[in-house]
Amino acid sequence: MRTFQDNAGRTWTVAINVDAVKRVRDLLKEDLLDVENVLKRLMIDPILLCDCVYCVCKPQADAEKVSDVDFARAMAGDVIAQAKTALVEELVLFSPDPRDRENLGIAVEKFNAMATRAKELVKARLNSPALSREIEAALSAVGVSFTNSPESSASTPDR
Repeated sequence: MRTFQDNAGRTWTVAINVDAVKRVRDLLKEDLLDVENVLKRLMIDPILLCDCVYCVCKPQADAEKVSDVDFARAMAGDVIAQAKTALVEELVLFSPDPRDRENLGIAVEKFNAMATRAKELVKARLNSPALSREIEAALSAVGVSFTNSPESSASTPDR
């Protein structure tokens, strides 16, 4: 079992077992065992991820009288990343076949590596002097078209 702490200071225990998988299927119509489709969506969609984590933790949430809305309000920033790690690690451990666990672990590592690389590329592009020049050129072009276009008669006040 993995744990994470939400932004309200509550500690949540994430445990993937048959009951939790069935609960996610029943409440969200998502199959956590459909690794190829669901796992990649969990990795990139924080809303789906938080909904799944809530469903997994629902018995604890019910015991502590935490609604899905209250749970969602306490999920932002680093907490979502911690919840994702907890859920994904539990999913990897849930598989009954050691080879499947190994393969799933490798898939998660590769996805994380690709996501990290994509973020690095985005950061490099955002910090690129070429992007700054492109933005300045685009703004200049917009400014030129606005200042050089004649005003329409509809926008010119009558005098």
